[in-house]
Amino acid sequence: MSEEYNPDIVTVVDEDGKEHVFEELDRIETDSGKYVALLPVYDEAEEIIEDNGELIILKVSEEDGELFLSPIEDDDEFEEIGSLFEERLSDMFEFSEEE
Repeated sequence: MSEEYNPDIVTVVDEDGKEHVFEELDRIETDSGKYVALLPVYDEAEEIIEDNGELIILKVSEEDGELFLSPIEDDDEFEEIGSLFEERLSDMFEFSEEE
């Protein structure tokens, strides 16, 4: 039996109305809230080569039945959630410390 990989694709519209496409790698829920780990998806080979491979972590919020993704503003919260995602995704990705 063949298991095909079907990524979860998310389209996000920024404040300027520009669409960005991401692959959702993981999602977690903590006492602080709900979060997603995303990687950009590109159409052009040149964009793929230029990408730095950085994992994008955003907070999920809901307002009037609509879901919104926003940056995590608190440094401690970001560090905690980033560490959780790194631990969960360490089998699939190699993480390096940024200086």
